[in-house]
Amino acid sequence: MVVIFGLGCQALDLLKATATLGDPPSTPTVHCWCSSYPNVTLCSWPEPPHSQPTHYLATYSERHSNGDAKMCHLIPPSSSSTSLTTEPSSSVSEQLWHCPLPNLKLLTEYILNITAVHSGGSSSHLTSFMLEDIVKPDPPVDVRVSPMATKNLLVEWSPPPTWKSMDIFPLKYQILYQWKIRGTTKSINLGPFENTKTELKGLIPGRTYQFQVCAKEILGLGQCSDWSSPVQITIPTTKP
Repeated sequence: MVVIFGLGCQALDLLKATATLGDPPSTPTVHCWCSSYPNVTLCSWPEPPHSQPTHYLATYSERHSNGDAKMCHLIPPSSSSTSLTTEPSSSVSEQLWHCPLPNLKLLTEYILNITAVHSGGSSSHLTSFMLEDIVKPDPPVDVRVSPMATKNLLVEWSPPPTWKSMDIFPLKYQILYQWKIRGTTKSINLGPFENTKTELKGLIPGRTYQFQVCAKEILGLGQCSDWSSPVQITIPTTKP
């Protein structure tokens, strides 16, 4: 696998010139998200299984700017980089390429072009986005549930450690709790909460509940994180 970056359109023209007739590579399925507004933005796409050796070229630019497109430093699936934040949900077997987009401007529309080229031809994914539309924090961590009194629980959690600007861009949270009645799952979604704990009242003694928390930028930018890892507890039948 060869990665070519930093050569702009000349590299793409060279790769196309060397392509022979055949089936072109599949179009990259690209997902971009900002896990820490406004400083940490990543795009990723899976490497197709059993594909020919493929070159990728990634560029991004401001839609309303006359400046040249910038090359993205590609991180291949085999990289041992530990600087990447949590990826969106994907199959464990998927091998993901990553393209970090540093120093994006606020309230600015960007165009992203990911091109895959191999001996059979080329295909491109072209998309546009604004940073504010792709904000998605990582899930909250360290979710804890403890009895407070009969029928009451205290649910606590910690913000995602990858969200670096809590003092400027705080988060709000939602709680999802679920239980089963005769094999049927019931659920309630509560929030938003601006602090990192809340007391739930009126729960049923002896019943087992499952709790998860998600985080969202406090002004509502983008979307809520994936749900945190579930925590289960059975309500005591006596006072703690």
